[in-house]
Amino acid sequence: MRRVFAVALVLLLTLIAVAQKTNSRLLTGKVMDRQENVLPNAVVYLSDTRTRAVKTYIVGPDGSYRFPALSPAVDYEVYAQFNGKKSDTKTVSQFDNRQQVNINLKIDTR
Repeated sequence: MRRVFAVALVLLLTLIAVAQKTNSRLLTGKVMDRQENVLPNAVVYLSDTRTRAVKTYIVGPDGSYRFPALSPAVDYEVYAQFNGKKSDTKTVSQFDNRQQVNINLKIDTR
């Protein structure tokens, strides 16, 4: 009986882990200036509006950023900084049901 219970528990935990992994959100985008030139080495900030935990990402030469495995049940705020200038803050809403969200961030570098 214990063995059946242990196997059932392992299967249940595996199903929960798979469901959580497939039920996540991906946030991608590019950091650009107003003329749509990419801004390498800009820093993107992602804030969980519930816990206020912040993740950062330093963009590469193509100006792109990527935040995988985000919870779809949380609102996030995202913005970028480059040479002391900041983009507008954008929101990723929990009511947006897309699994992949693309937000390009523009910074006025003048």
